[in-house]
Amino acid sequence: MTIPSFVIGIAGGTGAGKTTVSRLITENVGESVTRIPLDNYYNDLSHLDMEEREEVNYDHPSAFEWDLLREQLTDLLEGRAVDMPQYDFSIHNRKDERVRVEPTDVIILEGILALYDEEINDMMDLCLYVETDADVRILRRIQRDVVDRGRDLEGVMNQYLSTVKPMHEQFIEPSKKHADLIIPEGANSVAVNILEEKVQAEAAGETGRDWERKDFEKRLSENVGVESSED
Repeated sequence: MTIPSFVIGIAGGTGAGKTTVSRLITENVGESVTRIPLDNYYNDLSHLDMEEREEVNYDHPSAFEWDLLREQLTDLLEGRAVDMPQYDFSIHNRKDERVRVEPTDVIILEGILALYDEEINDMMDLCLYVETDADVRILRRIQRDVVDRGRDLEGVMNQYLSTVKPMHEQFIEPSKKHADLIIPEGANSVAVNILEEKVQAEAAGETGRDWERKDFEKRLSENVGVESSED
C-alpha cells in the first residue's frame, strides 16, 4: 500500500447522501479502501443510564471523541493497524467489541462533522461536502430512524427540531467552507464519476500526492450541476 494513504473526508447534514457518495466512488476498488464512520467515535457513555443517554445532543461536536479519532487516523496514515470502536444506535452507546482496521491506499472519513476538526482536516487530501435540501434530508432521517431503527416518530421529530436542525445550522453547514468540492443532491453523477476515477488511480498507485486540484476542478466546472467551494 501507499504510505501515507490518500484520505477523503465526506461531510454533510443528516440524510444528505454521504454514505451513497462514499459507496459510489469506492465500489470498484475492493479492499484498497477503508471507510471510517465518524459515528463510531461517539463518546463512550457507559457511565450514563439509558434515559440519560437519550438526552445527549449527538449532533454537537462535543459528542465525539476527537482525540481518539486523531490518534487512530494518524496511526493508519503511518501504516499501523488500529482497533476501531463500533457504535450501537439502539442503546446510544459503543459496543463492547472493537474491529481491527488495517491501513489501505485510500481512507474515507464519513460523517456529519467530518470536516469540523482543523487537525483532522489537515490530514485530508480531499474534502467533500454533500449538500441536499432540508426537506429531503428530514424524510430520509424519518425513514432511517423510524423504519430501520424502530424509533418513535414523535421522538424523531422532536429531536430534529431541538438538536438536529439547530446543530446543522451552527456547526455542520458552516463546515462546508473547508470543502474542496460541494456535491449537490447527494450524488451528482459527474462529480462521482470523476472522483471514482481519482480513487481508482490512487488505489492502483497510478498517481502521486502532487495531483493537480486545479485540473480536477476544471473538469468539474465544465459540467453543469457541480460547484467549487471557491465559488
